[in-house]
Amino acid sequence: MAVKILLVDDEPDILKLIGERLKKWGYGVSLAATGKEAVDIVKTDNPDIVILDYMMPDMDGIATLQEIRKIDKKVRVIMFTAYPDKKSIKTSDEYGISAYVPKFGIFDSGVESLKKSLELLAKSLNKKK
Repeated sequence: MAVKILLVDDEPDILKLIGERLKKWGYGVSLAATGKEAVDIVKTDNPDIVILDYMMPDMDGIATLQEIRKIDKKVRVIMFTAYPDKKSIKTSDEYGISAYVPKFGIFDSGVESLKKSLELLAKSLNKKK
């Protein structure tokens, strides 16, 4: 069974492009454009990994993650942001982020970072099953 990934981002182009890439890599993919959608999907689909945008208008990545953690304390999370800074990284550490990938590189070297992060997380999930 494929590892299930929930991709959360308020930018439709990012959802489409990265969602398609994740499917090509062999993952099962759900998409959410808002934090609320993401929380609802976690409740129903039980994803293995969440790729979560840090900056979103309705509910930012940390607020979304706080709600997700109420449902699933162990889901692996990759934090995605176009604005990497010390605060976002430090805050991410508090909430058990498995990996941190700057969004500005998703179309070049960042894609490799995302792929490697997912491969490591998927391997660790497979060892527990």
